[in-house]
Amino acid sequence: MVFLWPDLLWLLAIVPLLVLLYLWLLHRRKAQALPYPGLALVRQAMGRGQGWRRHLPPLLFLLGLTALLLAAARPLAVLQLPSQHQTIILAMDVSGSMRATDVEPDRLTAAQNAAKAFIKDLPRHVRVGVVAFAGTAQLAQLPTQSHEDLIKAIDSFQLQRGTATGNGLMVALAALFPDAGIDIAALGGREAMRVRPIDEIARPEPDKPAFTPVAPGSYRSAAIIMLTDGQRTTGVDPMEAAQWAADRGVRVYTVGVGTVEGEIIGFEGWSMRVRLDEDTLKAVALRTNAEYFHAATAQDLRKVYETLSSRIAVETKETEVSALLALAGAMLLLLAGGLSVWWFGRVL
Repeated sequence: MVFLWPDLLWLLAIVPLLVLLYLWLLHRRKAQALPYPGLALVRQAMGRGQGWRRHLPPLLFLLGLTALLLAAARPLAVLQLPSQHQTIILAMDVSGSMRATDVEPDRLTAAQNAAKAFIKDLPRHVRVGVVAFAGTAQLAQLPTQSHEDLIKAIDSFQLQRGTATGNGLMVALAALFPDAGIDIAALGGREAMRVRPIDEIARPEPDKPAFTPVAPGSYRSAAIIMLTDGQRTTGVDPMEAAQWAADRGVRVYTVGVGTVEGEIIGFEGWSMRVRLDEDTLKAVALRTNAEYFHAATAQDLRKVYETLSSRIAVETKETEVSALLALAGAMLLLLAGGLSVWWFGRVL
């Protein structure tokens, strides 16, 4: 345990001094009782139970005092607390490869079901937004606390051609930072069908102060979860988009759906092999100080979202516990005084 004011720990020296004082008082009382042998008969008549009762209130008093002295030194402890993530953006792949059936009943349906279960398990105070991306990217649902609106947006997904993972990330960032100068129209229009440098998509406004990057993962008010099953075929480079997120401290948790080996799918007379680009997804998560998850089956996907829910809804961090120790100390002191009054008619 770490203490913010460790110099105050010397006050704990009071506790052994009080123990010695208590032992001395017991010895003195015993010495004074020797000239009166009749007192031994009185103690025997009172029963053995009085022995431990006699020492319990002082013991509780010492424990309570110790807790209060530790609280004065302002201790820190690592605890699991409700997360400060107030907004989560789900960026979900709706490219044609999501119709593959290696994840039952198909990748898209499994992803939709898992995302809806994830939303239902989140606390109501957390806002969630939904981004759908294929060859282009669009904000399917603004961040909201309405689970019904989110589920309706997820159920309305329609498959399209192309995979623009970088565009999906940039639209998610635009939802989190509406004043960042990200051109959503360019990301969602025909221009997004070609590979574009990020400086054509995001331009800071000239009348605003220069942006100062922060440490990756340091922005605790939001997070992005990106789910995809394929390789980027168009749009913004996802690593450049990841750097944008990292510079703003936003964590991007990536989820790869399907088999790493890939699968050949066909639709309306054309066929193609879809392969999971794990290397890029791992790199995106690493750059933003987040994690990558792989889901080869529908059950794996559900477990991934359950893990994400526990990681995002609850976080482990170092926090001050002075108030808890002070409360425990006060309760012990009250209990010590109450037992002493109840059993002996006096306070200690």
